[in-house]
Amino acid sequence: MNSFKSRRIVVKVGTSTLTYENGKVNLKNMEKLCKVLSDLHNSGKQVILVTSGAIGVGVGKLKLTERPKETRYKQALAAVGQCELMFLYDKFFGEYNNSVAQILLTKDIVLNEHSKQNVVNTFQTLLEMGIIPIVNENDTVATDELIGANFGDNDNLSAIVADLVGADLLIILTDIDGLYETDPRKDKNAKKIKLVEHIDDHIREIAGGSGSNRGTGGMSTKITAAAAATSAGINTCVMKGDDPSIIYKLLDGEEIGTMFLAVEGTI
Repeated sequence: MNSFKSRRIVVKVGTSTLTYENGKVNLKNMEKLCKVLSDLHNSGKQVILVTSGAIGVGVGKLKLTERPKETRYKQALAAVGQCELMFLYDKFFGEYNNSVAQILLTKDIVLNEHSKQNVVNTFQTLLEMGIIPIVNENDTVATDELIGANFGDNDNLSAIVADLVGADLLIILTDIDGLYETDPRKDKNAKKIKLVEHIDDHIREIAGGSGSNRGTGGMSTKITAAAAATSAGINTCVMKGDDPSIIYKLLDGEEIGTMFLAVEGTI
């Protein structure tokens, strides 16, 4: 897999990478991520960041002890958290002389051909201008997503974005370093699957289970996203996000995380 040849890359980062257990922003991880993506951008690669964390950051900023269950409170927290997220992204990317743009999507926009084309045009123009798009679902208005029925999660959104922009590679950063045959949190001898050429029922079955309690997804949502992306001809890597610098190793051709190969004939 010549991932190092990828020029247009979508990187998805989850709440568990962006925040600590107490809900506060993990500034160290966030700054490292922005530095690495800025460096990739400076090297000539086109980078699109899909970020989760608006609700989680909102919980931390307002010093709440737990994530609320009622939709209207989630919407309010998303509004607070998204503002904080973009402030921090603008600050960190700006320190490396890169400009960012916020794109908030809802599923109805992507399903409508006219508005979908407008989104594609916006992405293309931003990339031509050398601006790094930062994408999130518009949780403040996307009530279906908040109860689990719209994009479903930002893993799925990242696959959709990768397809929209014609990406060569999708990188999903998470709190585990790939897909294992058994749960590594419970089985210390769990074996990691480094390469998946075809996502079948067996792969979907062993991916069952949730991830961090601060996010909405687990490994199963990442497999679903990988299936969508690979079907669109996009190689997809699921890898640990606490040290974003290992993205360099991935792009140098090293075996990092779990790589899901694009379906043959779709590239």
